[in-house]
Amino acid sequence: MEKIRVLTVDDSALMRQVLTTLLSKDPDIEVIGSAPDPYIARERIKALNPDVLTLDVEMPKMDGLTFLEKLMRGHPMPVVMVSSLTEVGCETTLRALELGAVDFITKPKIDLREGMEEVAQDLIGKIKAAASAKVGGSKFHGSSVKAAPKLDTRNLKLGSGSEAMIKTTDTIIAIGASTGGTEAVKEILIQMPPNTPPILITQHMPERFTKTWADRMNSLSRIAVKEAQDGDSVLPGHALVAPGGYHMELVRSGARYSVHINQNPPVNRHRPSVDVLFSSVAKCAGANAVGVILTGMGNDGAKELLTMKQAGAFTIAQDETSCVVFGMPKEAIKLGGADRILPLTDIASAICVHASR
Repeated sequence: MEKIRVLTVDDSALMRQVLTTLLSKDPDIEVIGSAPDPYIARERIKALNPDVLTLDVEMPKMDGLTFLEKLMRGHPMPVVMVSSLTEVGCETTLRALELGAVDFITKPKIDLREGMEEVAQDLIGKIKAAASAKVGGSKFHGSSVKAAPKLDTRNLKLGSGSEAMIKTTDTIIAIGASTGGTEAVKEILIQMPPNTPPILITQHMPERFTKTWADRMNSLSRIAVKEAQDGDSVLPGHALVAPGGYHMELVRSGARYSVHINQNPPVNRHRPSVDVLFSSVAKCAGANAVGVILTGMGNDGAKELLTMKQAGAFTIAQDETSCVVFGMPKEAIKLGGADRILPLTDIASAICVHASR
């Protein structure tokens, strides 16, 4: 198998050295060069034709966003952003994902070498996912609501031993995503009407980024979107986002739904974990739920999407063509957890059609 050829772009000589050393330890990755600014990077991209670019956000001469925008317009390629965990850094990184970056890692604030050692495996995984990701033409920018696809009528049954409510007119929508998911979830949220059923979202993202992202989604959507807090009520016209570093679970007291936020151990290497959310929704909402698994690497959410389906929920997996990384949906489909396999542009309308029943 050919190695993944990586070019690192960062104005810090130390950061370039650290990235080169860490990435070169993986037998599947070859660092073919580095650049201290976008102008030199442009020439090295032309000369070396890397498979993946790591790109700093704040650089002299031209900032990372401006360079990324130019790159995606003229020479689309997989990019992993290297970002700082500041409020401005969060905003900038989310903008980079909107422009087409596949994923990002956060720079440690102190002790660069040791801090980067701690995130090395995460970075390597993201670079490997980026190498097989779709960029350029596969990104989605439209926001118009398409005609809802016809869906077969289903006999919904509660799984044995379920603590979920019997089938009611209420619906809980649970969405899980990872790599590429910030834009995929946005595509769904901006299509949802103001009276949409409650939405719970687990998107793999570090602390602080989830609040910035939730605020951004709130500004773009017709529904209210916020980072969840422990005990928040689950209400129509509202979407709750699992905070970075915390699991989010659905809980029920009588007819009232709320969320529980906790720092139990990671599941599938993730906290928040999609499996944790889906498992709780299967248990508490059963046939009153819709489960949606979107683009992302790994298998988080696949097992418990099947649990949701077995509890009577209507389940959807994003199709391969519209995924940035066809990992999580692929695993869910293999397990038989998806009632429907749909392109991203059709998922919102399918949810609305089901909920209206």
